[in-house]
Amino acid sequence: MRIGILGTRGIPNYHGGFEQFAENFAVFAQQAGHEVVVYNSSNHPYQKKEYKNVQLIHCYDPEPKIGTAGQFVYDLKCILNSRKQHFDIILELGYTSSAPWFKLHSKTAIVITNMDGLEWKRSKYSSKVQNFLLKAEKWAVNNSDYLISDSVGIQKYLKDKYNKKSTFITYGSYVFDRPNQAVLEEYKLNPYEYNMLIARMEPENNIEIILDGVAKSKIKTTFLVVGKNTVNEFGKRLTEKYKPHKHIHFVGGIYNQNHLDNLRYYSNLYFHGHSVGGTNPSLLEAMASSAFIIANDNLFNKAILEKDALYFNTIEDVQNSIEKHTKKEYLNFIENNLEKIKTKYSWEIINKQYLDFFEKVIRK
Repeated sequence: MRIGILGTRGIPNYHGGFEQFAENFAVFAQQAGHEVVVYNSSNHPYQKKEYKNVQLIHCYDPEPKIGTAGQFVYDLKCILNSRKQHFDIILELGYTSSAPWFKLHSKTAIVITNMDGLEWKRSKYSSKVQNFLLKAEKWAVNNSDYLISDSVGIQKYLKDKYNKKSTFITYGSYVFDRPNQAVLEEYKLNPYEYNMLIARMEPENNIEIILDGVAKSKIKTTFLVVGKNTVNEFGKRLTEKYKPHKHIHFVGGIYNQNHLDNLRYYSNLYFHGHSVGGTNPSLLEAMASSAFIIANDNLFNKAILEKDALYFNTIEDVQNSIEKHTKKEYLNFIENNLEKIKTKYSWEIINKQYLDFFEKVIRK
């Protein structure tokens, strides 16, 4: 098969979830004997034409010059180039800025779209943007040959709203089993004597509820907030709001995967506030890093964690978690979540599911 992967900023991963998946799957499929091409932004730090035998095509991306509109230009450039490549399968990762161009895809390629989360529900967007994203979702659904859902919640939503079947294939992770306590020294932390969260500074990630609970708690354990807190007004407001609470530390974005894994591994409580979307990559990474997870009480998180986490809805829930629970009481949760990563969410399993699905639709 000749496979084209579109919809990301490119590989190797310098950005996020879809890029991490694209890197893992592209290398896997290439090693399995298929031709794989990944589209990269012209701004990507890695400018070579090949990565681990995977071909890279860099397309013009004006986002740094013109802002969000540049994403639409970049996706259009990728789709137009893909028409010349004689792909058997085109895998679109997401649809927010590519769906308006889906009708331009090659008619000879099978277009498969990973539908990501419910982007139009994100509270950071204005009503106009939310309306556009809802239209984009519909365009992607109607102009793809096959759909992939990374959670049962998204799968049910697509069936209920559009009467469209989708194939459930989740996200993946690797078990982190090489902890290094020395990493904590850089952050002036002691093992199991701090709590934390990792998230983008967006309202739907329930960061403010979590931090209100942290501030209200009588226990003033160090609390680490990992995420770029100066790139938007919400992040800046939160940073200012919690300045009086000296145990709350905004450390900004951390992009060293080993550091992130170690911070999760040695944390006492790990709060996961994400409430919109499918299988969240950072949740699987927390499970794989032996974190004791306290998650927002919603369908998406419960589908993954099941009974192996505590859940919160309110400020008081967060406060009670800090005052009443410690990691050492819930080692069975941690073991159960590690087993899930090994048996359901490992990259080896996920990559094979994608490739098996591709081979199945090619034979039809």
